[in-house]
Amino acid sequence: MWYLCYFYHRLLDYRRPEVEALTKLFGGSAKFEWKLPQHHHLDSPFHFIWLPSEYIASKVANRSILVKCMLELWGQGYSYEELKTSVQTFPEEYKLPYLGVESTFRIVVDTFGKVLSSDEQRERIESFSYIPFKGRVDLRNADNRFWLIETDDQFSNNGLPPTVQRTLFFGREVGGADRKLLPTFSLSNRKYLGPTAMDAEIAFLMANQALVQPGKLVYDPFVGTGSILVAASHFGAMTMGADIDIRVVRNGRGPDCNVWSNFKQYDLPLPISLIRADNNLPPWRGDLQEIFDAIICDPPYGVRAGGRKSGGRKLLKGVKGPYVIPEEKRKDHIPSTAPYSLVECVHDLLDVAARLLVMGGRLVFFYPVAVDEDAKDIFPDHKCFTLVSHSEQILSTRYSRCLLTMEKTARYTVDVSEMARKKHLEFRENHGMLTEESRENGTLRSKVFSPADNLEVSSGLSEMNIKSDKDWKPKYRSKYV
Repeated sequence: MWYLCYFYHRLLDYRRPEVEALTKLFGGSAKFEWKLPQHHHLDSPFHFIWLPSEYIASKVANRSILVKCMLELWGQGYSYEELKTSVQTFPEEYKLPYLGVESTFRIVVDTFGKVLSSDEQRERIESFSYIPFKGRVDLRNADNRFWLIETDDQFSNNGLPPTVQRTLFFGREVGGADRKLLPTFSLSNRKYLGPTAMDAEIAFLMANQALVQPGKLVYDPFVGTGSILVAASHFGAMTMGADIDIRVVRNGRGPDCNVWSNFKQYDLPLPISLIRADNNLPPWRGDLQEIFDAIICDPPYGVRAGGRKSGGRKLLKGVKGPYVIPEEKRKDHIPSTAPYSLVECVHDLLDVAARLLVMGGRLVFFYPVAVDEDAKDIFPDHKCFTLVSHSEQILSTRYSRCLLTMEKTARYTVDVSEMARKKHLEFRENHGMLTEESRENGTLRSKVFSPADNLEVSSGLSEMNIKSDKDWKPKYRSKYV
């Protein structure tokens, strides 16, 4: 059956992939299909989706972060006369179960691109007198919630995507996102934070992309302050994390301000283990394979924090030989580390994930790309994985980060490992912009936050007689996109 998926107008590239992932989580191999309402742009918050049952539609909408509501559409039109005709022609057998005297109802009036006063909303609600509701109204806990959604046209300078004319939708809600999660898990309320702590909304989206559910084991090899694992634990998963900085995983900022305290703050199950480990020299036994259901992480790519690996510069260059830590210093010893390039980090991540993920398990991680590049051409590749989706989020005028979701579709073998090594060498050559070029012209962070970029953009905007960067971007693309 076709449903109207009404999205929150933010993180536009993340919306469909999240719904598709949740459809697989709750519907298995169930088929789905997307289409847009007539005259609507791809960035519109309104998308039609075909799902095999209302049960799946309800589960998907209630678990999602970006679906405002999922509607069984009773009617649509470009005027209230057209909407009335459409609602009246909707099959009675679908409407009658929700109009009985024993059920309560509520009509929610929502708008996109315009604002209605309370009097205007009441007038629109009363216009539905042609629908024979027999139950009583309940504004708090109605058995059935109906939505009237009204959009304005694009000519009123309201930020709507192009080619959109005034549209009206009316339908019965089958589910919607619980956005109360976001203020509850907001970083502003978190006990233990670091410079790379993942925003709660993005962390929940990553968990949804990874198909996290109760009983699954989720691993974060760059755990930091545990923001991603907190989201996975909220959805019922068992969690495990690792970090190269022993101070983070052991003590944090004290007994009441560490990774563990973040889980206790929300009464979530504690991680199975947090270990000090190097992604470049993983501690796992050589014969250990397929133990994690999902690996979710935000690898260090040099914007807010640079990658580190064990060894130290002198050790890696051979200036200094390996050393043994005296017994009396082992407890408080902090191992030396050296810079860890993005290319090497991603290669090691894919290799560990190929070994330790179960078949069908998902690897979800962020990866930086240049805004003007065809991102697919430089995404990391591995024989064991199939790229499921990628969602882009702009960091600056030159660089963005993509949320990559990969699914393990082949088993890890020695031959696959050798092929991955060769792929890594090709990938390193193709990705010189973020390696050799970055060493010559500065770090990725300096490129993302380069003052020269701002001057260049400002100069270009002046030539186009545009006042600000906000005017230069498409108006329907908000700062949250």
